[in-house]
Amino acid sequence: MEKLRVQKILADAGYCSRRRAEALIEAGKVKCNGHPVRIGDKALPTDLLTVDGERVYIPRKKEFRYIMLNKPRGYVTTLSDEQGRRCVTDLLEGIDQRVYPIGRLDRNSEGLLLFTNDGNFANGIMHPSRQVSKTYRVTVRPPVSEEQLAKMAAGVELDDGFKTAPANIVEKVSEPTRVVLLVTIHEGKKREVRRMCDAVGLEIVRLRRISIGPVKLGMLKPGEWRDLTSEELRALRTAIGRGEKK
Repeated sequence: MEKLRVQKILADAGYCSRRRAEALIEAGKVKCNGHPVRIGDKALPTDLLTVDGERVYIPRKKEFRYIMLNKPRGYVTTLSDEQGRRCVTDLLEGIDQRVYPIGRLDRNSEGLLLFTNDGNFANGIMHPSRQVSKTYRVTVRPPVSEEQLAKMAAGVELDDGFKTAPANIVEKVSEPTRVVLLVTIHEGKKREVRRMCDAVGLEIVRLRRISIGPVKLGMLKPGEWRDLTSEELRALRTAIGRGEKK
């Protein structure tokens, strides 16, 4: 039996995403057969892996699940919350498998959020090198200038000094009380679209993610979820593959 990196084993088991597994390892929370694990360490699926002393069960045969949710405002994108706030997983009633969100939407944002217990799939969606697009419908308060939109499209420096990659910005609605933009990015920085708007002086009224790669939110109502179709899965895997070849 081949040894695998511990973060891959945890992700494939559906415990968490690979990035989250790496963070847990770096924090010293993961042990293999009683010994602390470091980034890069490998193990067998039959080894005893624990996180904070809790055993992680590795299923022999994995049944993967791929779900989309229309996240409402007011929910945090975590599996549990120490402050007692409502979590997105509270909305996933009737799901037997342990699934986790692919990426995040902040508490005041809404829209398309994907869940899975397939670690490789989740990593492919989130990894910046795959450049899987995310499109947001952003309502801002006017006025909005061409200069502001051009700066966002070209890439702006965020509050931490990070320079965003070029984005696609389309003005869909321009009214005296609101302006609606479609913002498409290929990165996954924390609260990136909000911070891009802040960087050019735009005040966001509403932010809703409407697509991830080729998969669109469609008519799914807030708080509702459904399994991805086989066609949507194929399209997402194709998008991940295109990014891998670049």
